[in-house]
Amino acid sequence: MEDSVRQLVRERAGNRCEYCRLRQHEGAAIRFHVEHVRPRQHGGSDDPENLALACPTCNWNKGPNMSAVDPETDRLTPLYNPRSDRWKEHFGIVGVEIVGLTNVGRATTRLLRMNDPEYVEVRREIDSRGELDVED
Repeated sequence: MEDSVRQLVRERAGNRCEYCRLRQHEGAAIRFHVEHVRPRQHGGSDDPENLALACPTCNWNKGPNMSAVDPETDRLTPLYNPRSDRWKEHFGIVGVEIVGLTNVGRATTRLLRMNDPEYVEVRREIDSRGELDVED
């Protein structure tokens, strides 16, 4: 993938994970990934419309998945797509935890493990500085 495409994805995302909304500078020294919304193994391309910026944890947890089970309905559900979905329609924040508002949000939150203790602790620290801003 060309550096210019990576830069476009980073700028479009405002240097924040398009899934958990963590900012690159909050992720310590770990560089965020340009990931395929639709993985290559499922026919996804390197076209910018199929790419998203993701923190390493979200990217690793997402892996090649395009769907997950909604814990409320127990049904297989498409994952959140940062290119076609709006974050605030599928997710909310209660305290420092991300909550899924829809089947897509719940399935994505669960699969990406957005409320694992390390995520929550980072958001708690950000919130203590008055800088918690996860919505788009």
